[in-house]
Amino acid sequence: MNWDRIEGSWKQMKGKARQQWGDLTDDNVDTIEEKREEIVGMMQARYGKAKDQAEREVDEWSRGIN
Repeated sequence: MNWDRIEGSWKQMKGKARQQWGDLTDDNVDTIEEKREEIVGMMQARYGKAKDQAEREVDEWSRGIN
């Protein structure tokens, strides 16, 4: 799924993001909204991942959403 579609349906995507990354709280997901860079940054902060690794994971997650 491309980011335009994710942005357009973020309320539905929040649950999928929480399933993928269980350490994210509801507040984290609400703060992120639909912004890809915010998701990457949150992954770095919450999981201690390098930026390129976090970007890959977020991209893989977004491609897997149907």
